[in-house]
Amino acid sequence: MRLHRARIALRKSGVDYFRGEGSDWVALVGLLLTVPVITLGTLVDPVWCSPTALVLPIVAGGLVLRPASLLGLYAAAAAAMIVESAKLGPYAEGAARVTPGTVLVVAACGFFGLLIAQFRSRVGVPWRRGGTMLFDLRERIRVQSKLPQLPEGWHREMALRPAGGQSFSGDFVVAARTNGGRTLEAVLTDVSGKGMDAGSRALLLSGAFGGLLGSLPPHAFLPAANAYLLRQDWDEGFATSIHLVLDLESGDYELFSAGHPPGLQLSAGSGRWEEKAAEGPLLGVYDGAQFDPIKGSLRPGDVLMLFTDGLVETSDRDIAEGIDRLTGEADRYVSGGFHGAAWHLIEAVAKDVNDDRALLLICREA
Repeated sequence: MRLHRARIALRKSGVDYFRGEGSDWVALVGLLLTVPVITLGTLVDPVWCSPTALVLPIVAGGLVLRPASLLGLYAAAAAAMIVESAKLGPYAEGAARVTPGTVLVVAACGFFGLLIAQFRSRVGVPWRRGGTMLFDLRERIRVQSKLPQLPEGWHREMALRPAGGQSFSGDFVVAARTNGGRTLEAVLTDVSGKGMDAGSRALLLSGAFGGLLGSLPPHAFLPAANAYLLRQDWDEGFATSIHLVLDLESGDYELFSAGHPPGLQLSAGSGRWEEKAAEGPLLGVYDGAQFDPIKGSLRPGDVLMLFTDGLVETSDRDIAEGIDRLTGEADRYVSGGFHGAAWHLIEAVAKDVNDDRALLLICREA
C-alpha cells in the first residue's frame, strides 16, 4: 500500500517511475536455446541430464530477464517438460521419469525467479550491477561519516554498528573543520527505523546535513535540518540529532540537541562523568522548532562521548541504566587512554542489541 501511494505521489509530481526497461532479447534468445539442448540431453541420457535440469535456465532467467520475457521462457520450459514426459513415458525408471515432484521443483524455481525479476523491474537495477550499487551506497555513507583530522593534543574516533549485522545503518555522523579550521562541528544523527529500512533515508540526510554543516551559523543548523526533513514528507520522517560545536584552541563547546540522548563528559579532575543534556524537539515533527544549546569546556584529560539510543536503551533497560553501564565500562579506559575504545565500548555494552548503535569520542589529551 505504501509503495502504491509512493508511485501515485511520483506521478502527481511529474516524475516518471523508473522501471529499468532495458533490452534483454540477447539473454532471452540464449536461454531459449538452452531449453531444447537440455531436453535433447534428457531424452538421450536421462541419467546424466535429469529433467530437473530445466531449473538452470529458469533460475538464470530470473536474474537477467524482465517479467514479460521470463514468462516466455517459462512457456518454453513447460513445453519441454511435456515433450520429455511424453517421450520417456510413465514406465521409465529412476531419473528418467518426469514425476510430480520434478514438476513441483521446476515450478517452485520459476515462482521465485519471477519474484526476483519483478523486484529488479520495480527497482530498475540490473542484477549484475545491483551488488555494486549497494556497495557504492555503503561506501558513500562511510566516507561521509569520516571525521576530519584534529590538531595535536586532540583525539577523535567514531564506531558504528548496524542492527542485525547489516551493512546499512540509520545512524550516521557528519563532521567538518570550520571557522578557518579552528572549530570542529560534528553532527550525530539517528534516523527513525534501523538497518536497511533506514539506510536510504540516512544516506539522503547525511548528504544534506554535510552540505549544511559549515554553510550556516551553528545555531541555524538544526532549524535548517528540521525544515529539510519536513519537506521530505516521509511516513517515518523523524530523526534525533546532536550537534557539537567545539573550539579546538580553547576547548569551549556548545551542544545543540534535537530529541537526542545527552552527551557525557569525563572530568579529568574529579574522574566523574557528567550528563550534558541540551533542549530541543525531534527533527521532522513540527515547523519552527527552537534548539537551545548547553555550553561546556574540555580541559586537558577530559573526554566527551556522544552516542545514539541503541547503545544505552533497550526494551528491558531504560536509558539511565544504560548510561550507568556505559560510563562504568568507559572508566576502564581512563588510565590507559581512549584510543580504540569506541568499538570496544559498543561490544561491551550493546553487542547483541537489535538496533543501530553509534559512538563518537572526543578527547583532549593531557
